[in-house]
Amino acid sequence: MNSKDAAHRPHDPHPADAAAGDPASSVSERIRARLQAAQERFHANDNIARYIEPGELEELQAEVQSRIEGVLRALVIDVDNDHNTQETARRVAKMYLKEIFAGRYAKSPAVTEFPNVGQLNELMIVGPLRVRSACSHHLCPIIGKLWVGVMPNQHSNLIGLSKYARLAEWIMCRPQIQEEAVAQVADLLQEKMNPDGLAIVMEAEHFCMHWRGVRDTDAKMTNSVMRGSFLKDDSLRREFLTLLNNNRG
Repeated sequence: MNSKDAAHRPHDPHPADAAAGDPASSVSERIRARLQAAQERFHANDNIARYIEPGELEELQAEVQSRIEGVLRALVIDVDNDHNTQETARRVAKMYLKEIFAGRYAKSPAVTEFPNVGQLNELMIVGPLRVRSACSHHLCPIIGKLWVGVMPNQHSNLIGLSKYARLAEWIMCRPQIQEEAVAQVADLLQEKMNPDGLAIVMEAEHFCMHWRGVRDTDAKMTNSVMRGSFLKDDSLRREFLTLLNNNRG
């Protein structure tokens, strides 16, 4: 081959590019097409598990791995020869789909609900529950604690203590902003338990502030959602917040 032919020879795609394949036929496009056909939203903090078919999560992980390797190459990192980053794309893809963003791709955890046979109608508080999420703006960690206050009535369902943690984790394991995450937890518990009143308080550190930007290592964000009797009854709300603050100390 002469130099003229070599100069005009098409560039061979890198294996990372080839692995991604034709975007129109990729697994991410197939899943996206199902969501769009169903007119279903697929924001960062939405669960899309019912639109993923058996075997597709593994395909999606391989596609994400390929694209993350492309990001590393775009950052001018020699992933072919740098022993520290040769497996980084695989690790990150697995971490995103199976761990820190798993709440997008996994079905809701099984929760057995029990009737309120004893007709309990006193305040219950669960927490603090350790929660972990990721800021949807920078994909930096959000680490914090969650408290749940429940005022049951005779028609409410009750759930086991461990189920509060599992349901909260399922919501939090998605790219989130804290305000929406707390509202999602409240919606889910309201649906499962149908209590007379529901209160959620979350306090968390945001590493998008610690690690970048202002690099403030002390700031925390606290927010709450109050539903039903917690909104209507000032004394109940004060009781919950007082007990929560005592628990914090």
